[in-house]
Formats: sequence, C-alpha cells, structure tokens
Amino acid sequence: MSRMTRLNMSKSMAKGKGKSDSEQRPIVTEVNPMSPISEAYRTLRTNLQYAEIDRALQLLMVTSASPKEGKSTTIMNLAVTYSQSDLKVILIDADLRKPTAHYTLQLSNRAGLSQVLSGQARLDDAIQKSRIKGLDVLTSGPTPPNPSELLGSARMDAMLEQLRGQYDMVLIDTPPVLAVSDAQIVATRCDGVLLVVNARTGKRQHVVKARNALQFVQARIVGVALNQTSQSEAGPYYEYAEG
Repeated sequence: MSRMTRLNMSKSMAKGKGKSDSEQRPIVTEVNPMSPISEAYRTLRTNLQYAEIDRALQLLMVTSASPKEGKSTTIMNLAVTYSQSDLKVILIDADLRKPTAHYTLQLSNRAGLSQVLSGQARLDDAIQKSRIKGLDVLTSGPTPPNPSELLGSARMDAMLEQLRGQYDMVLIDTPPVLAVSDAQIVATRCDGVLLVVNARTGKRQHVVKARNALQFVQARIVGVALNQTSQSEAGPYYEYAEG
C-alpha cells in the first residue's frame, strides 16, 4: 500500500450506526461542503484520481478490515464529492448482509443488487436517482441466502461491464474483508480498492491480514483512508506513506 489519506472526521460521523441513526445521519459533503471534513474527502478524491496515471480508476471498491471502521460513511461522502465534480456516478451497495445506502439516502430497497443478480429485476429498473445531482444508487435489495455466489456470478461481471459504459465512476461498498469472502470476490472485478482504517479502533494485525487477503486475489490496493484522527494528529488532511 503506497498511499495513505488521513481523514480528520469526528467520531459521530465515522462510527457505524443502526437503521434509525442512519436515517438521521447527515452526509457532511452534502450538507456542509465547505467544512474541513468535506475538504478531506475532496483531497481523497483527488488522490484517487492521480493514484495511477497510466491506468484509469473507474470502478472503485471501498472496504475495511473489520466492521465499524467507517467504510460506508467514506464511500457515501466520496460518491458525493465525485458527483460534485460534474461526473456521472453510481454507488452500488454490495454489502448484501448489512446494507446502509438505502437508509442514508432514504431510498426504497425493494429492488436492488440481489434481485438484479438473481434475475428477478432488470438493472435499469433497479437503479434509483438520489436527491444528489449526478448520483445514482443501486441499493442492496433483499438479503439473499447466497451473497458470495451472487457477487461471483457471470451476471455480476456483465452488470459491471454495462455500468462502465453508463457512468464515469462506479463505487462499490462491500462487507469488511475479514468478515466474509465477499470483498475478495468483488475486488477481483474492480480497477482498485480503497481500504478504510479507523485510527482509534483498527488493529494493525487486522489491517495487515486484510491487505494480505486482498493481495492474495491480486486486488489492486490504491490507497488507505485513515479516519477518526484527532485534530492535532491530522495536521494536513492527507499524507503519503511509502512501503
């Protein structure tokens, strides 16, 4: 992992929350785009855009080693910053076990990714426009009995290929790497992976284990987003870490 982006985010915005809290949780880049936190997300977006000059980063997966590290908050705010730069963006909630996107954006989850991959819904019918200009969403859909098999299916490959032709950026939220195999499966289909780490609760051995798991399937890790740093620790909103 050659690049680290440090996000100076408050505890309330980075910690995982349940359904009722998620419905009330604001998206900081939407409600307060001039805040230091929003600037940190824009810095993250810029770093990712220049992660590899010779290879486009159009399909990006965001995950974490363990639960409650802020991956879903990170990808949601990142999706907003991409849309604010006049890109056509879609956010896919591929965390079929504990989805959050439909709660946060107050969208229906009756039809979503699980139904598209199981052949019960057409992709165009399942995609929803969010309240944020330029940001479409494919929610998780009802929880299926076989998430890993669906994510590793030929329908998943065909769907992602179709979305590449329709959107400038495709962002995919997955379960934590160490929880289930879903993230490893999806990572092989993406241009890059962003690993989110909670500076206060994340364990180094878990991060290393997650990195190794992603590298084992030859996933391309383009960076690490470090959140929940204190103001004194944060200094600049980003830093580079070699090695």
